[in-house]
Amino acid sequence: MNSSYTKQYINGEWKVGSSEKTIKNSNPYTGEEIFTIRSADKSDLDIAYEAAYMAQPKWANSTVAEKQGMFQKLVEVMMEEKEAIIDWLIKESGSTYMKAMIEFDSALGVVKESMTFPTRMTGYILPSVFPNKENRIYRLPKGVVAVIGPWNFPFHLTMRSVAPALATGNSVVIKPASDTPVTSGLIFGTLFERAGFPKGLVNVLVGKGSEIGDEFVLHPVPNLISFTGSTEVGKRIGERAGNYLKDVALELGGNNVMIVLKDANIEQAAKAAAFGKFLHQGQICMALNRILVAKEIYDEFIDSFVKIVSGLKYGDPADKATFVGPVINEEQAERLQGMVEKSIEQGAELIYGGKVEGCLMQPTILKNVSNDMEIAQKEIFGPIASILKFEDEKEAIEIANGSPYGLSGSIFTEDRHHGVELAMKIETGMIHINDQSVNDEAHVPFGGEKDSGVGRFNGEWAIEKFTTVKWIGVQSGYRDFPL
Repeated sequence: MNSSYTKQYINGEWKVGSSEKTIKNSNPYTGEEIFTIRSADKSDLDIAYEAAYMAQPKWANSTVAEKQGMFQKLVEVMMEEKEAIIDWLIKESGSTYMKAMIEFDSALGVVKESMTFPTRMTGYILPSVFPNKENRIYRLPKGVVAVIGPWNFPFHLTMRSVAPALATGNSVVIKPASDTPVTSGLIFGTLFERAGFPKGLVNVLVGKGSEIGDEFVLHPVPNLISFTGSTEVGKRIGERAGNYLKDVALELGGNNVMIVLKDANIEQAAKAAAFGKFLHQGQICMALNRILVAKEIYDEFIDSFVKIVSGLKYGDPADKATFVGPVINEEQAERLQGMVEKSIEQGAELIYGGKVEGCLMQPTILKNVSNDMEIAQKEIFGPIASILKFEDEKEAIEIANGSPYGLSGSIFTEDRHHGVELAMKIETGMIHINDQSVNDEAHVPFGGEKDSGVGRFNGEWAIEKFTTVKWIGVQSGYRDFPL
């Protein structure tokens, strides 16, 4: 596997970016520079989109066997490079070994699911209101898909767009996050190249958002913009794409709740809460943001939760025993520290953690949090657990829905049927009974409501998103027209 990644991947070639600007890639735990890459500029973007545009028709017309053969080879290459991919996730994104393993397996699942898509590109023949006519509905690729990768689950969340797009006959141009240019971008050049995918089908451009960000979306070639990231940026992308009537797939922020009812198994709920809150330092759109606990068990839950969290090892993500590693950069660490301080000023109580050294933040627990505090209203995206108390289920629903977000969630109760009834009242795209909120299965619809995004990923929903339909009416004989 490429060990340096100081070049762009355009039309099957590795080339130095044309911009005078550079992007430095650093290890968030050690602070050491991994490499510096010359950025791409608009001329590189034009070449990449042109290459994708030219490569797409032939790929779309290739046989099912050819497409699936390429994907089978991709699976083999991924397995051969598994440890290298995991190593890059650890040193570039601050992933712990456990999180990197979870991420790799999730991405592999997406590739295997996508491998089935060429045989699931089904059409229909519908009857007509006119005699001797049939209506044929064909499902076709959209063309060129622009993929903007995130930095938190960079490999999986980029693959979640790239693999389905290719499997449904599209080509792709990827713009990775600047904090993770390899794992949300350049590594895809290596993998798809080694798997034998045609030149121009996959292109990767590392560039400053200020230089190519707008043009990446507004360029006339891509028909679909797939973005995973913050709601603020996603809204801007949606607005700009909409002006050009481009389709979007937007998976954005979350302010997810776990509701722990008074009949819940407290120990199991506390364990699930610790996993759903602190996996990858809470830097997951699905991570638990607010833990709502019934007043009857509030103190008992906190005791159990603190005991579990205090046993989580935090520190060097390369240590396989570490569960909580560094946040992505010092700017994020300072922001999180500020959120804790402001919450305490507003009346929350810090009961565990709070220490920050560089990019490393100790797992932190706040109790007596109210839903009007900033830490409850905004997406935390860090290792801070906010625990709120509710009087009854009516209040729990009001707190859960008292947010502009609606991505994921969780309910703990011994009465699973009642849990489902309650889940139906929560305004969210996904929610789990007696489980935590961080779940993603390659065949199940993934996506949110409200400010958490537009569209659904995975399975048949991905096929729907990355394709379009075409109606061809076929007349047998000739119609009589009133002329």
